[in-house]
Amino acid sequence: MTARAFFEDVTVLFEVIGVLVLVVGLAAAVVVTALALRRSRDMHRAVTVFRNAFGGALLLALEILIAADLTRTLTVEPTLNNVLVLGVIVLIRTVLSISLDVEMDGVAPWHRRAFETGTGKFRRAVRQSGEGAEPT
Repeated sequence: MTARAFFEDVTVLFEVIGVLVLVVGLAAAVVVTALALRRSRDMHRAVTVFRNAFGGALLLALEILIAADLTRTLTVEPTLNNVLVLGVIVLIRTVLSISLDVEMDGVAPWHRRAFETGTGKFRRAVRQSGEGAEPT
């Protein structure tokens, strides 16, 4: 196996993992949202839980897909044109990530809790799904 073939396989693996994170994150967000809605009967809380849970999965998937783009551009097809396209893709995904952070937290990422990751956002959404719930 050549180095090029190896890195192509690694890139595909990153892409598959990124898509799996999106699918599993969506399914988990739906489950957590259903639990929140069942516990609290508050649609606004359930929507907030969904947005936070799925937003965390989306942020994690974006980071993984950026890794796939980096791997492809820097190891498989390292042309100047591809590096410029990578820069634009990373810029767009960075803006999207910051926008998602602001929408989920209500503040800019540099003003929120330090070192909270996408999975931390998901855990927070799960905790919020049980807050204010009345025992059934």
